[in-house]
Amino acid sequence: MLRKRKTLLITGLALMVLSSVGLAGQAAAGTSAADAAHAQPLTPGTPCSITARSCVDLETQQAWLIREGQVTRGPVRIASGGNGQETPIGHSLRVYRKDKDHKSQEFRLPNGDPAPMPWAVFFEDGGIAFHSGDPARSSAGCIRLEPADAEAWFNDLQIGDQVQVVKGSQERAERGLTA
Repeated sequence: MLRKRKTLLITGLALMVLSSVGLAGQAAAGTSAADAAHAQPLTPGTPCSITARSCVDLETQQAWLIREGQVTRGPVRIASGGNGQETPIGHSLRVYRKDKDHKSQEFRLPNGDPAPMPWAVFFEDGGIAFHSGDPARSSAGCIRLEPADAEAWFNDLQIGDQVQVVKGSQERAERGLTA
């Protein structure tokens, strides 16, 4: 029994060391999520790579749902963060929580009730989510979608799915594309 525990401990330590070496090698090589995303082709009609399940372009205020490198919905109109509460940019954001009837813990309605965030799909720390809301008004960092679009995002995206939030012209420039 002691020998089995030692073997498991040594195996676990070896895996941790190998994992650390791999991560250090990536850092030394300058590999980032953006570099990895840029190594993949773009999903046609979007500024995001084929690995994304959802794409947001902060410049055009549009979003898409993607499956296997093909657009399944979009572009749809969105509202992103503003007034010092910008939506975070990222190439490897991940859906980590979904809540159909979410109520904000940070924002209140004029009557003091928590602000509703229906069809919430959380993809970044700080409560950043896709959710139903007025796409004509900037948010506090979230991506607001029309109700039917928010429901589609909620139903389509699954925990662990990749979300890319980008600025389209910057993405094209970093890939050496002109249009």
